Amino acid sequence: MIQSSYLVEIAEYTEARIAKVVLNGGVVVITDFLLKAVTASQLTLQYMVLAGSVTDITLIELQDASGNVISANAVDIPITADTIMVQTILIKEG
Repeated sequence: MIQSSYLVEIAEYTEARIAKVVLNGGVVVITDFLLKAVTASQLTLQYMVLAGSVTDITLIELQDASGNVISANAVDIPITADTIMVQTILIKEG
């Protein structure tokens, strides 16, 4: 069994690597987070998607500073007003 302290280290490492959120294959790039924090082995990201920047989010990528994809999720989220997005990543033994 993996120790919980090690899972926290992995969550903190992941938090440090994430530099930006890229929407719809590069249509919108977000580098300012409202919240980027680790609690236990869970990483929480909170960021704003401004109305008018996109009408619909179909792909959310978390990338490092060099543009390497850390996580990619196909979604269907309509954006009709300024929207605060909350994304969580739970690090756990599988």
